[in-house]
Amino acid sequence: MSAWLNDRLGRIAALRPARRALAAEVAERAQQLGDADALARVVGGEVRRNEYGEHVAVRRWYAEPESFMPHAAALRLLAPESAEALRDPQQWLFLDTETTGLAGGTGTYAFLVGVAWWDAGGLQVEQLFMRDFGEEHSLLLALAERLRERPVLVTFNGKTFDWPLLETRYRMTRAIPVESLRAHLDLLHPARQLWRMRLQSVRLTELEKHVLGWDRGPDMWSAMIPQLYFDYLRGGAAEPLADVFRHNQHDLRGLAALSGKMLSLLAVPEAADCEALDLFGISRLLRRRGEMKRSRYLYERALASGLPGELDRAARRELARLAKREKDFGRATQLWEGMVGAQHAAPLREEDGADAELEAYEQLAMYYEHQARQPERAAVLTREALASLGDALQAGNLTAAAHRKLHARLEHRLERLARRAGQNGRALFAEAASPTDPAESNPLRKRARRHAASKA
Repeated sequence: MSAWLNDRLGRIAALRPARRALAAEVAERAQQLGDADALARVVGGEVRRNEYGEHVAVRRWYAEPESFMPHAAALRLLAPESAEALRDPQQWLFLDTETTGLAGGTGTYAFLVGVAWWDAGGLQVEQLFMRDFGEEHSLLLALAERLRERPVLVTFNGKTFDWPLLETRYRMTRAIPVESLRAHLDLLHPARQLWRMRLQSVRLTELEKHVLGWDRGPDMWSAMIPQLYFDYLRGGAAEPLADVFRHNQHDLRGLAALSGKMLSLLAVPEAADCEALDLFGISRLLRRRGEMKRSRYLYERALASGLPGELDRAARRELARLAKREKDFGRATQLWEGMVGAQHAAPLREEDGADAELEAYEQLAMYYEHQARQPERAAVLTREALASLGDALQAGNLTAAAHRKLHARLEHRLERLARRAGQNGRALFAEAASPTDPAESNPLRKRARRHAASKA
């Protein structure tokens, strides 16, 4: 064997360990990235294929929440513009997405799309996941098939975020058309109407806990989800994504259960067996839907059941408006006068809506001027309102700009009352404006002034 050949063979032999090291490195990297079915095994799903490629799909069936048949009257209250389209719950498709960010726009992807529908008395959940951005077309095609089967979308904040994002992604494909929806029911907005007064937050997890009585147990923070996905794309383990799938499943089940809770409450609102704050929320929704008589009845029930401080005053104000609308001036006046007494004990604050707080004074002044024909009482009430404004300004509860605006409005009313009273009534208005105004002897007024002085 020639020296040249020996040299060549030696060089080849020297390369073998490097090749083995490279092969080991490739194998390790493949293990990190996972084989084609690794993530599917972790989350209990399968790899599906269509004309655009592959994606991972997971299916779970839950006995709870149970399916239901919505009452037509409840649908008209919940979504009057699409009540007819919502009548068949077998056409509903619940939807929730997990995305690479919350900003939206063309750079945001929905990497996990969860859908659910009523099936066999329970809820069928299906989740579509893309293991990399190249699988987006396959995922969107699968979602389009579900939307064709059930074109009535039910979401939580989906009109603002989930659906516009998906519409953008469909348009970006330039290949898969956006499916047209028969209706889109976004439960966030009626949830705010019903429970915003009771809960500091109407996030879905809070509604599950305080309205549905559900406890998710350990759950992940939503803000972490995009980072977990990016970690996976960079070669991280698939196991942390199992928590993302569970989080999405919880959201879909909570969304379905919340729809049932809302429709149950609104089927016969007058017979709703719930606490005062929920009655208040139902009253507000009924008022927005134009159901004034029913709204008034539930406001009365809410007040009788006992509402906390500011909500009690808000309910009285709405109830007084409804009573006045029905020309029940006796009840309206009773409520306005009760609010005036409460304001003596609690001075006006801008954050409570000082302009709205003046409504009680102004409505009473209007009543005594036009209905009871007692302009002197109307003048006294207007002066009371001016005194409350001064208290609020001195206590720092009202800005100078707000004070000027409200003060001008009240002064204008006094001037108009004086003009209507004529020469013979001028002395009457002078008496109403004097320091010996009967309101000055009111102990509640004195307490309010002492409070303002102590804060000043």
